[in-house]
Amino acid sequence: MSDVFAAFSRFAKIFPKGTVIFSEFEPGDCFYLIQTGRVQLIKIVNGFQKNLDILQPSEIFGEMAILENSPRSATAIAYDNVKALEFNKANFEVLMMGNPAIAMKLLKTFVKRIFAQKRRFMILTIPDKMARVADVFLMLEETQPTPDRSADFRSFQTTVEDVARWAGLPVNEVQDELNRFADQGKIEIYDDHIVVKHLSELNRYVSARRNKDL
Repeated sequence: MSDVFAAFSRFAKIFPKGTVIFSEFEPGDCFYLIQTGRVQLIKIVNGFQKNLDILQPSEIFGEMAILENSPRSATAIAYDNVKALEFNKANFEVLMMGNPAIAMKLLKTFVKRIFAQKRRFMILTIPDKMARVADVFLMLEETQPTPDRSADFRSFQTTVEDVARWAGLPVNEVQDELNRFADQGKIEIYDDHIVVKHLSELNRYVSARRNKDL
């Protein structure tokens, strides 16, 4: 997507590592497309700071300020030295009106991002660590392009570090929870992928923990 936006380099902004790009709850009137570097999203949940995501180049963040005129739902921090394109409502409308191809790409990206943000927030609201880790796999299942619903066996191209990022937990704690699932024969852990042997069991476990905490 970054090639598509090459003509909009005049909107580029530089954020040194550690810079707070915007803060949770403050009003927003622009969104960003990362060109280089990474951006960390954090949120306060039940009084504790939770890591929501670490965004990579070509990803968009802050789009809800444009779509819903809503306050920032998270704090964005430059995880590295970051270069990003900044779009406010004025130049966003020009972009959408004059470039139908880009408009469609943005629409698809927004839909995916909105789903991902809300789904990951659902994960973070689960107090039980084991259930939170299990729910990550349910989220990954929901985003599969053409999953085989008839099978209970799934192989996810993900790592322990990825699961920790989505669950908002330290890697060592996630490793412990995954080892517990492995000891129970529910999953198999490999360097570049994780096999869930009984997805329906994870689903039942997460549902039970959610209902208990209501």
